Amino acid sequence: MRTRKQLVREQTRHVQRIQKTLTEANIRLDSVISDVMGASGRRMIEAMIAGVRDPRKLAALADRRVKATPKELYDALHGRLTDHHRFLLQLHIGQWDSLDASIRAVDREVDARVTRLDSKARADKARFSDLTRLLASIPGVSQLSAVAILSEIGTDMGRFDTAGHLIAWAGLCPGQNESAGKRKRTRLRKGAPWLKTMLVQCAWAAKRANNSYYKAQFFRLQARRGPQKAICAVAASILTAIYHMLRDGTCHNDLGVDYFDRRSPELKAKRLARQIAKLGYEVTLQAKAA
Repeated sequence: MRTRKQLVREQTRHVQRIQKTLTEANIRLDSVISDVMGASGRRMIEAMIAGVRDPRKLAALADRRVKATPKELYDALHGRLTDHHRFLLQLHIGQWDSLDASIRAVDREVDARVTRLDSKARADKARFSDLTRLLASIPGVSQLSAVAILSEIGTDMGRFDTAGHLIAWAGLCPGQNESAGKRKRTRLRKGAPWLKTMLVQCAWAAKRANNSYYKAQFFRLQARRGPQKAICAVAASILTAIYHMLRDGTCHNDLGVDYFDRRSPELKAKRLARQIAKLGYEVTLQAKAA
């Protein structure tokens, strides 16, 4: 799975090189199409390589589902494409296709290995494919992400005494930097970089999930700590859920987007009082008479 991620990164670099080559030719294809290597973008680029320079003919290759108008497509495709640009486009697309074939080969090998693991699984143990489907029920975690996470942490959580130990091993908790009784800001520990980056990607996806606790957690922390610290906290929460799901064999139970609103009103009142006190005001909490 690490090799697959490296291949995907390299593939993304070639997409960026294709966009740069088009920009040098004054063709702004990425401004009208979200994915230049999608069906429409691919047809246009291959037509450019074949020698088509008329922007009207290139715009006619766009799928009807493309939101850009014909005028916008014409303006974006009206450039100065030279033989040098055509050569670079053909070179980068060839490299992209080669990497895509390698990624597909890795996926086939992963599927074959998962099948072999399932066939060797004991009757009293959950199969690897069942565990990946279990983890994929977490908002933001796809089937592919679940395989990558399990390949990094394994399926036996007996190696970690608590979920906190697993989070510390992954590098999702800040280091200790205290002097004269004052705690200073610190970066996250190095931990397991492949696992940490995958969990952060899952956290960004979970942040966009509707009616999810992770979405509420992100926006609650973002206001006080900023988006980077908030997304790392969401990643740690996802890993905590994974730990308990693997250890206890339980399903994921989302607390809901309104979890923090449903908590004890006394705790919420104290938190708001502390915020008001930081602004220089004195607050006295008194229960309202029934």
